[in-house]
Amino acid sequence: MQLTAEDNVRLVDALHRYRGRFASAERISHVSGILTRIVGFVMEARGIRVSVGQRCFVESANGRLVPAEVIGFDGGRSFLMVEGHADGLAAGARVIPAGSATEVPVGKALLGRVIDGAGRPLDGKGPVRCTEHMPLFGRPTNPMARTIIDQPLDVGVRSINALFTVGEGARLGLFAGSGVGKSVLLGMMARYTAADIVVVGLIGERGREIKEFIERNLAPEALAKAVIVAVPADQSALARVHGALRASTIAEYFRDQGCNVLLLMDSLTRFAIASREIALAVGEVPSSRGYPPSVFGRLASLVERAGTGGPLNGSITAFYTVLVEGDDLNDPVADAARAICDGHIVLSRRIAERGHFPAIDVAASVSRVMFSVVAPAQFAAARDFRELHTRYEESRDMIAIGGYRPGHDAVLDRAVALHPAFERFLQQEMTQRVVFARSIEDLSQTLGKSGGG
Repeated sequence: MQLTAEDNVRLVDALHRYRGRFASAERISHVSGILTRIVGFVMEARGIRVSVGQRCFVESANGRLVPAEVIGFDGGRSFLMVEGHADGLAAGARVIPAGSATEVPVGKALLGRVIDGAGRPLDGKGPVRCTEHMPLFGRPTNPMARTIIDQPLDVGVRSINALFTVGEGARLGLFAGSGVGKSVLLGMMARYTAADIVVVGLIGERGREIKEFIERNLAPEALAKAVIVAVPADQSALARVHGALRASTIAEYFRDQGCNVLLLMDSLTRFAIASREIALAVGEVPSSRGYPPSVFGRLASLVERAGTGGPLNGSITAFYTVLVEGDDLNDPVADAARAICDGHIVLSRRIAERGHFPAIDVAASVSRVMFSVVAPAQFAAARDFRELHTRYEESRDMIAIGGYRPGHDAVLDRAVALHPAFERFLQQEMTQRVVFARSIEDLSQTLGKSGGG
């Protein structure tokens, strides 16, 4: 029988009431400790023996139990970070360990629900009743136990299906600045994907954007097979980290049930920022642009939780959005994401300003698994499209000032002839779904519109 956190608290209270009846008081002295210090987001406690990642409860003056997590220790001092707000806590408050590392309730009851980073419902539909549990921090996966990525996943977006085909179990970064259509593109994939289950992690978003994403970008039928984990920007750093971890755990549960899961994490950058806040709060020395080294380890651990399962399991295909400050693709988080993902799609502000959506920069985007999941004819057509599109973009300024003369460069002549068709191919209304087979057909027809093809 597994005890809940509340059962542990009641047990601790009983032990304290009957302390005198036990022969060894030393054994009970470590059941609970006291809060000695709060500086910023970090609490310091003494008198408890706990491990990193373990959950505790801190008792406020009015008896409220505030959940916290152990994030470090130094000798006899344990450092904790509160999951919510530390209002009402004072020196001498009792700190009660609540057992091992946090586990997450999982099950089909989560489908169609919107929850926060602690698993509490946000949609007003009552409690979420799940009987199974999985560890919040996940379990290490043997890389040799993963199946090979060899099947494409239809995401309902023509340009991604045809030019940057996503394999079932691939992890891709979606690089974008602010206001270039990132949320709309995520919503299109959530609505139109062929995946069995969609898990969306909205981490560090503005509260307004969370409701808008659900009501404007998700149709009722899409929400019915989706789980939304929403942690707005006003929540603590630990809550934001837990939100991303919880979304990954839920995706792992459905993968282990044999489902093909699409995980949309918005955003990896805000997860990194929250991890940086925690690391700096416990005294870790920053290195790259203020990010301590442990942050990049956390990023890799989070992304590695997605992917294929064993032969009897499903897959987690993941898109992690990366916010590029000032459209700088060499930002430390962006650079780390490129290294640990199986490809990246770049949304360009220059393209968005022309009213072109989705604003995908064809030349800067790539899928590293595409060769393994598509037919040779499609791969060759996509390569031809990219070459011609890139050639036109490189010559755009020369064409605009009248410096282009037909007949001198056959490749550029073809690129210019096909440019209007390319523009139509790359644009797609947010209310339009283009299935995988139609995407390939459209690509073939677009390239065939030039007599030189």
